[in-house]
Amino acid sequence: MINLIIAETVELHEGYKLAAARLLSISLKRDYSGFNPRCNTKVACCEACFYSTVSPAYEWPRTVRSAFSDPTVEHRDTKVAGRGTEEIKTNEITGRIKRGFVGISCEMGRPSVGARFYDIEKIAVALARLGVEFEPNNPCTRLMTDPKTGFFKDEVKQEKVLSAIIEMLVPIEKMRSILETIRQIGKEVDCVLSVDLISILEEDHTIPTLPILPAMQWPVLPNGKMNTGLGRPLAKED
Repeated sequence: MINLIIAETVELHEGYKLAAARLLSISLKRDYSGFNPRCNTKVACCEACFYSTVSPAYEWPRTVRSAFSDPTVEHRDTKVAGRGTEEIKTNEITGRIKRGFVGISCEMGRPSVGARFYDIEKIAVALARLGVEFEPNNPCTRLMTDPKTGFFKDEVKQEKVLSAIIEMLVPIEKMRSILETIRQIGKEVDCVLSVDLISILEEDHTIPTLPILPAMQWPVLPNGKMNTGLGRPLAKED
C-alpha cells in the first residue's frame, strides 16, 4: 500500500519526481539498470533517471492528472496554470468578487492527500441542487457534462489528482446553506477538503463572512490570502 501511494504521488506531481525517486531507491531497491542506455549502473538503480529524464506520454483521460497536480502545467481550455482560477489574486483588476457576494472554493484533496473525481462529483452535485453557478473558467467546471447538475464526464471519474477546486460566487446570505451542504456531504467522500471564503472588506475594514461562522461552529484558520490592490487599472465598483 505504501509503495502504491508513493508511486501515485510521483505520477501526480512533477515537482516531487526526483525526491520520490530517491525515497523509492532507498525503500525498494529495485533494479532498473539498463533502463536508460546512458546509465552504466550495475547495482540497484537510484531511479533518478527513471523519474527525471523519462517523460511518459500519457493519453486522455490520464493527462488530467498532470493538469490538476502540477502548478506549472497550463490547462488546455482555460489557458491558466494551476488547479483553479486567479480568484482574489487579481480582483482589483477583474472585479469578479463584489460587495454583498462571497466566492466559495471547495479544494478537494487538499492538503497533500489527493482526490478522485467521483468524490469531487458528490460535492458538486449537492451544490448544484442548491442552484449555485460554478465558475465557467474553472477547469473543474470544464470537465462537467452539465454544470447545472454538477455531474462529471464518465471517463474522468476514476482519475486522481493532487487537488481540484470547485468554485462558485453567491450572495452572502446563501453562504450558510452552502457551507452546511459541504459539511454534510464531506462526510461521505473518501478524501480531505479545504473550504475558502473570498470577500471584499467592508468600509470599516471588517470581513463580512466572519460573523456567520462562529454560530455554525465552523473553524477559521488565521492564515489566508490578502489582495493589497496594487494592480492597475482598478476595476470599477457597481
